[in-house]
Amino acid sequence: MENEEKLMTGEESLKIITEMINKTKMNIRQSSFHLLFWGWLILFCSLSEYLLLKLTNYASPWYIWYLVIPGVFVSLIYGFVNGRKEHVHTYAEMVYMWTWMGFLVVAIVLMVYLNLEKRYDLIPPFILLAAGLPTFVSGFIIKFKPLIFGGASFWIFSLIAFFGGPSVAPLTVPVAMLTGYLIPGYMLKRKNGHDTV
Repeated sequence: MENEEKLMTGEESLKIITEMINKTKMNIRQSSFHLLFWGWLILFCSLSEYLLLKLTNYASPWYIWYLVIPGVFVSLIYGFVNGRKEHVHTYAEMVYMWTWMGFLVVAIVLMVYLNLEKRYDLIPPFILLAAGLPTFVSGFIIKFKPLIFGGASFWIFSLIAFFGGPSVAPLTVPVAMLTGYLIPGYMLKRKNGHDTV
């Protein structure tokens, strides 16, 4: 009788652990929103700047990038609202969140440095280089290979942007958004949809 109670407790413990692991996967997989949101926003901004530069006489096509500022607030509000719905936050979720917050800080500092030095040509390769790390690490945290490959693709496009020069660099950003954020984001969303069924 005592052994049976211990066995039941062990089974219950295993069930609880399994549920917590699955819950962690679900919570982190909700991040497909951020991948898709940022993928489309950056793709739109980078293509718009390129087309404005090539097809119009508009003096400041880079103004389109000001859309990133409200984008940061949308992303933070979405994360805050969804974070409040969760009663338990795991260590993996915290590492995941702070990895992306670290990237935000690095991106801001890079933009300040490169703008002060007027090295606008280095913005695409350096931002892609920085974006690769949180994407790559996130793929390992949630054990999702397309995101790992997405992070690696950012580094490849960073090299292409750097060595390709000003004629190639602007086009590497939208392509990198496809391979780094959008394709993994849609795959993650689909996987999340199958997991919840």
